[in-house]
Amino acid sequence: MSDLRGNTIIGLGLASLLLVMGLRIAGEDVFRTPEPAKAGYDIDISAVSTGAGGGAPKAEEGPVDWGTVLKDPALVAQGQQVSAKCQSCHNFAKDGPNMTGPNLYGVVGRMAATHPGFNYSPALKAAAKPWSYDALNTWLTNPQKDVQGTMMTFVGLKNQADRNAMIAYLRSLSDSPAPLPPPLPPKPAASSAAPAASSGAPPASSAAPAKP
Repeated sequence: MSDLRGNTIIGLGLASLLLVMGLRIAGEDVFRTPEPAKAGYDIDISAVSTGAGGGAPKAEEGPVDWGTVLKDPALVAQGQQVSAKCQSCHNFAKDGPNMTGPNLYGVVGRMAATHPGFNYSPALKAAAKPWSYDALNTWLTNPQKDVQGTMMTFVGLKNQADRNAMIAYLRSLSDSPAPLPPPLPPKPAASSAAPAASSGAPPASSAAPAKP
């Protein structure tokens, strides 16, 4: 009986050892991290500017060429879509009523603060400027910055394409649309030739001096 009992204890011990080893091997398979195909990480540098000085290139600044931009017939329909942001305060129909803001039919070329029946702010009355294309562009960018003290709370259209479309739509709201200015002359092409460096000394001669 003692031999049987000893064999049983030994068998249980071996079984426990095998169980522990099996659990260890299984755990290593579960938590093993695969080795990378190559060391390090790939970094996407496609968005990094390689120009001198670093940073993204700045948008070209300067006057808008209204004589060219507003010739696009598709801008009117685009501007009508943009005007949805303004329809809660403005009416665009001919002889339409004033709302929170004045009626905007025929606004292009009209003097500011002159639409009949609307009570304009003193600041806008004092501005006394015609709504030219440039004036509308500046106003639509940020009304509060353009005329400080205006009662208009609209934050403005920050996208130049939206302002172009909106101005094209406003221009179409007229029995006689305002004339377009002549297109701006093309900008002169920048010269690619670099100026020669001036050292202050005459160029060295490549020929060897003659022997006496």
